[in-house]
Amino acid sequence: MKKIVLTLLSVLSLISFFSFQQKPKIDLAASSERGKEIYLRNCVSCHMDQGEGLEGIFPPLTKSDYMLADKKRAIQQTLYGANMEMKVNGVVYKGEMNGFDLTDEEMSDLMNYIFNSFGNKAGVITPAQIKAARKK
Repeated sequence: MKKIVLTLLSVLSLISFFSFQQKPKIDLAASSERGKEIYLRNCVSCHMDQGEGLEGIFPPLTKSDYMLADKKRAIQQTLYGANMEMKVNGVVYKGEMNGFDLTDEEMSDLMNYIFNSFGNKAGVITPAQIKAARKK
């Protein structure tokens, strides 16, 4: 009887444990695919097809040390634009970038594409992170 009770408690504990496990809220592959479409509409003319940019004029997104060093800054510059000197992969850029009027979900998709393409591996950006970045 004691073994049955212990077995039953063990099974119930396992069921409880797995039922409360959070499932990923973002499908990175699907988000990145949607983000690619946004990139092609808004970003490709400056940052190019492979994120290589144009040296000295438009900074690269390919393995971008500047972008990956501060995700919140990258999000805010994409939202609000940038008009400052920045050093990206050893090259100084002084250009201007306009911000983009995208929803939190669209911005999350775009950032997931950029942060996980072009040789970058930066994980998932959620709409909640975008919302938080909007608060400057």
